[in-house]
Amino acid sequence: MNRSRSRNIFIGLCLSPALILLIIFMVIPTIEVFRMSLFQWGGFSNNQEFIGLDNFKTLWNDMNFFRSFQNSILLIVIVSVFILIFALFFAAVLTRENIKGVNFFRIIFYISNILSIVVIAGIFSAIYDPETGLLNNVLGLLHLEKWQELWLGNQDIVIYSVSFALIWQAIGYYMVMYMSSMTSIPESFYEAASLEGAGKVKQFTDITLPLIWNNIRTTLTFFIISTINLSFLLVQTMTGGGPDGSTEVFLFYMYNQAYTNSTYGYGMAIGVVVFIFSFVLAAIINHITKRDVLEY
Repeated sequence: MNRSRSRNIFIGLCLSPALILLIIFMVIPTIEVFRMSLFQWGGFSNNQEFIGLDNFKTLWNDMNFFRSFQNSILLIVIVSVFILIFALFFAAVLTRENIKGVNFFRIIFYISNILSIVVIAGIFSAIYDPETGLLNNVLGLLHLEKWQELWLGNQDIVIYSVSFALIWQAIGYYMVMYMSSMTSIPESFYEAASLEGAGKVKQFTDITLPLIWNNIRTTLTFFIISTINLSFLLVQTMTGGGPDGSTEVFLFYMYNQAYTNSTYGYGMAIGVVVFIFSFVLAAIINHITKRDVLEY
């Protein structure tokens, strides 16, 4: 047995456990979701009736699904934009400014990311409580009673309350990612720019952003996937989709249809749409943000 073949066998043996787990827990369930979307099944019996694309035809006329779809799009846009802005801002400040205790601030920002999403939901449910919550009490101390709200009970603002919790949870993680890229940029680039008279904002837009752009492109995909997944858990724990469905996202709606309303096949059809939507949106973002990679 030659050396090259031995190396290939060794690599195959090392990769096989991960590949087996991937096939069992990712590939097969995904195929099963697509298969079950073509059946009418309650989920608790052996009676599976093949109905073809009827579930998708029903979905096309389901206004509740389109409302949950709109809520998901709104959350993705709000969360992605604000996380990107704040994470870049804090990363730039902690990297470029001479601030004492940078590692301490890095830890403080990152703590929110290591907390369970259920814990975060509990924290913000307590903060938003209209009677004993921190937010309304602080507004009362500042004599801003007119700004006090039912933060989780007002249909007009509840989606933004949920968005803020998602933003707070994720900023630290992406800030650390951006900081790792920024710290690898040679200091000589900024020194040369300063000698040319470029200010800090100009340095950020002309040096920092282009050199970490590949990292930003990657995190944009993370924003989409994580917001879709985490919004389901946060909504389920904080609002239960209410009030009156104003925070119902499509994964929450899928769960209710598949496991609460006993329309499993219809729920899997929603899962197929979410699956395709996630990949298409990620591909569009990846294409739009594509540019030549700058090296240094």
